[in-house]
Amino acid sequence: MCIGSGKFVGVQLGMIDPLHSRTAEGLGFAHLDSGALYRGVTLVALREAARRGRAHDDPLDVLDPEAILRAAEDRGLMLQPDGAGFAAYLEGEPVDTEIRAGRVTASVSAVSAVPVVREWINSRLRAMVRAGRDVVVDGRDIGTVVFPDADLKIFLTASAAVRAGRRITQRGVDPDPQRLEVEAAALAARDHADSTRLTAPLRAADDAVLLDTSGLAFTEQVERIVALARPVLARR
Repeated sequence: MCIGSGKFVGVQLGMIDPLHSRTAEGLGFAHLDSGALYRGVTLVALREAARRGRAHDDPLDVLDPEAILRAAEDRGLMLQPDGAGFAAYLEGEPVDTEIRAGRVTASVSAVSAVPVVREWINSRLRAMVRAGRDVVVDGRDIGTVVFPDADLKIFLTASAAVRAGRRITQRGVDPDPQRLEVEAAALAARDHADSTRLTAPLRAADDAVLLDTSGLAFTEQVERIVALARPVLARR
């Protein structure tokens, strides 16, 4: 997560979490979700594979990355300002719900690992921030690659069980033991894939503040991050 316009406070998180938007709200900023662009490109890839009659195949086996990115541009993949955040649009329609679907989640790590995809998305994130709106930007390589000169970087961690429970609860489902086991395994698999990829692996920046949120309530997490950010933003 990067916070700011001309200067940035970077916070890297390994999970999708309403923490980003609440932190932005606490600072009076907008929330820009970098993961929405990765998921949007993945949705484009899946749709293009389906148009070629190969809906059930790995989209990276159907199209080369450059073709996927050309389709993303031709079909108008973008994040549009929407209230206190940004909404994903594709082919002129909102797709925030669709990019969170299981089929996108199953393919997003592989698509995100492609260097040209990361470069395409990073250039757009930087351009959106340069536009001047105060934003909170989250992502797994925000503090190490996208905005390496951030004034403050915070790397948030939590135990696998806690992360899995939070993710399930966000869906409005009871986090029973079986669901927890399945979700924790899925999170561990994604963490392994993202931390071992050759391009922009998931890791804490050398100068990041490490914050373990396992024992913190949601409001306490927001308060800790806002407290870290305010002194830095006051010096802008």
